[in-house]
Amino acid sequence: MIGFIANAQTPEQQLEIKDILESVAENLPDDYDITELIDILVRYKKHPVNLNKTTPEELKTFIFLSPLQISNFFTRIKESGNIADVLELQSIDGFDMKTVQSLLPFVTLNGNTEYEKLTWRNMLNLGENDLMLRFAQTLQKQKGFTDLPGNRYLGSPERFQTRYRYLYGSIVSAAITLDKDAGEKFIGKPFDFYSGNIAISKLGKIKKLVVGDYTMQFGQGLTLWSGFSFGKGPDVTSVAKKDLGLRPYNSTNEYSFFRGASATINLYNGFDFTPFVSFRNLDASQSLDIEGNLVQSTINQTGLHRTPAEIKNKNSLSQQVYGGVLQYAKNEFAVGGIAYHSKYGNRFITQSALYDRFSFTGNSLTNLDLYYNYTFRNIYFYGEGGKSLASGSAYLSGLLISLSPTVSAAVTYRNYAKNYHNFFNQGVSESSEAINEKGLYAGLNIIPNKRWAFSFYGDYFRFPWLKFRVDAPSAGYEILSQAIYTPNKIFKILLRFKTENKQQNTDLDVPINFLDNVKREGYRIESNWQANQRWRFQNRVEISQYKKGEAKAEFGYLVYQDVDYSPLFSKITGNIRVAYFNTPSYNSRIYAYEDDVLYSFAFGMYSGKGFRTYLNLKYNLAKKLNLWARYALFYYRNVETVGTYLDEIEGNKKSEIKLQLRYQF
Repeated sequence: MIGFIANAQTPEQQLEIKDILESVAENLPDDYDITELIDILVRYKKHPVNLNKTTPEELKTFIFLSPLQISNFFTRIKESGNIADVLELQSIDGFDMKTVQSLLPFVTLNGNTEYEKLTWRNMLNLGENDLMLRFAQTLQKQKGFTDLPGNRYLGSPERFQTRYRYLYGSIVSAAITLDKDAGEKFIGKPFDFYSGNIAISKLGKIKKLVVGDYTMQFGQGLTLWSGFSFGKGPDVTSVAKKDLGLRPYNSTNEYSFFRGASATINLYNGFDFTPFVSFRNLDASQSLDIEGNLVQSTINQTGLHRTPAEIKNKNSLSQQVYGGVLQYAKNEFAVGGIAYHSKYGNRFITQSALYDRFSFTGNSLTNLDLYYNYTFRNIYFYGEGGKSLASGSAYLSGLLISLSPTVSAAVTYRNYAKNYHNFFNQGVSESSEAINEKGLYAGLNIIPNKRWAFSFYGDYFRFPWLKFRVDAPSAGYEILSQAIYTPNKIFKILLRFKTENKQQNTDLDVPINFLDNVKREGYRIESNWQANQRWRFQNRVEISQYKKGEAKAEFGYLVYQDVDYSPLFSKITGNIRVAYFNTPSYNSRIYAYEDDVLYSFAFGMYSGKGFRTYLNLKYNLAKKLNLWARYALFYYRNVETVGTYLDEIEGNKKSEIKLQLRYQF
């Protein structure tokens, strides 16, 4: 996908964009949907941001910009006026050459004023329409599609997605998304998931208005955050979240969004108020209590409705959420308060597992929150504290420091109670949920010159209460170090080391479980080089190590070669990967980002022994009509089946085809 964003990009700019996405994607679950992020990059490539007319909210959408850099940018504008040359960004504290190069494909110093006039004629003549149709299927027959007597997939193996987008500059947008997963029924009701919205901005006091599906991202994610979110990564400043506020929702993730209406209204001189209301039905596994009432212990978040059990659980739990956010922002200071109430159709009950003793019970929950950020000279302070009424609290506090033009640092402390309850919590954490955790994170970015860039971070964390497969309070740490050497515009080499140490129940057969140390390490060397205007190559060697307790350590490795063919002004472009992997078990698995069709996200898991290859092609059928095709294959050695349970395939191969058509008008 990365190489296809725009043929007019230079090869080095294409490489920068790929690095941007890969650096954040590798820290997400392999099923995470980052459509919104890709959407933003594609839109800004077509309509660059005018740096002399931009806003903090707009710059926050650039994931490679830190909050401190954004604050320093507006300080420079305030003190010295408009920017005459984009390269002036290098004179702003914290803006190194790498950051400027990342920005170049997406920014300009001139804007189209026609898009600032909201009229029906302009909306019809200048509005942009984008229609995308996608088909995908695993070629081998999976066990769930056979005529099993018990649980099985009731639908067809194809995956379909249709999305339509209308944009009129940054003022009006509309979207419709339809999606069917493999195994879901297609006959009768062609698509299992429907999503849509209409959004309007810049209507006097109404800064934003969204009707339909939307996301809310405020503070540092402890209380009100839906949609995509990032945490620890090679860019250490990414640990400080950039809240985007109210936004229309355009992804296919079927859980992480609100459905209703919301608006951001300017009350007076820096005071903004964002009321919101949401009515949804969620998936949940339900049962009857002793009084005959329906109850549930958890919410199903996969969005899959393939088997009789999954279909039964579909939309079985009603959810109502209403509340508001009041924020004050002026110059380098911002503070906000959040209050909202969630109500569910049935009651949550305590789960049987001991580690879930403090989980949420009842059918209603009220959450309160206070967050802030402040820039003082070269230091950006931020923090947030959240409270779930009648239960626990969570807070974090941190700072970003520009120590010199070449060195920046980040420090964050977090403390999340074991009984902190929140259904929209995506605070930075080591575990999947920001609860039952205390941690201290510290990192450095060092860019001494145009050729070298170094990143280091360490994160120490403790879990005061029990966790899944951890029958006692536990602790651990994570350390990453990375060096990038870029001697010229056509060559780059990366070296990375990452180690993580946690605790987990022993695998030994003992009367009482005790905790063993679980250590994972990864070593990576990667090179990117441009042979000419048509050909680009990427090579990677990665080694993984896994060791639990006194057992023998496992070592795995991955070697791959990527070849990208992207000539300027050519109708056809594409890329291919050939990889060999060898890992003793799932524990020593290796993840690697994979190029895919536009708006799609692939993150391959390499486990076992075998080969991986894929081929992506894009063909420009006409000026505004494009076709993508993808074929991907896993070939495993010394196995009789691939996958588990209903996804099991007889044989040693798993392959997939994908076709996508995009029409812009």
